[in-house]
Amino acid sequence: MELRKLQRVIVDALEDVKAQDIRVFDTSGLSDLFDRVVIATGSSNRQTRSLALSVQEDVEANGGEVISIEGLETGEWVLVDCGDVIVHILQPMLRAYYQLEGMWGAKPVRVKLAAAKKLVKASE
Repeated sequence: MELRKLQRVIVDALEDVKAQDIRVFDTSGLSDLFDRVVIATGSSNRQTRSLALSVQEDVEANGGEVISIEGLETGEWVLVDCGDVIVHILQPMLRAYYQLEGMWGAKPVRVKLAAAKKLVKASE
C-alpha cells in the first residue's frame, strides 16, 4: 500500500476509536526500517487494545499488512508494525515518561484530523 494511503488509514482507524493526541512523524532520514511513526494515547488498557485492533482491521481491509502487534497482553503500550509505518499507542503516564516525540519528532507530518475538521465546520 502507498505510504500516504497507509498513513491515512491508520489515522482514521485511531480516530474511529477516539485516540487522543495523534501525532505522525517522518522517520525516513532516521531509520531504514520504516518511514513513519504514529504516536497516539489511549485512556485505558481496554482502549489501547481496541485502538491497535482497529488499526489492524482497517489496514488489512484496505489491502495492507500488519507484520506484528506487541503489548496487547497488558495494554499499557501497544506497538503495531505496519511495515513502513510503526504505531505506538500508549497510556498517558507512559507517553509522558518515555517522550517518544523527542526521539522521533524531528520532522512532524501534517495530517488532517477529524476533530480539527469538525471545529472548522462549527466556526464557519
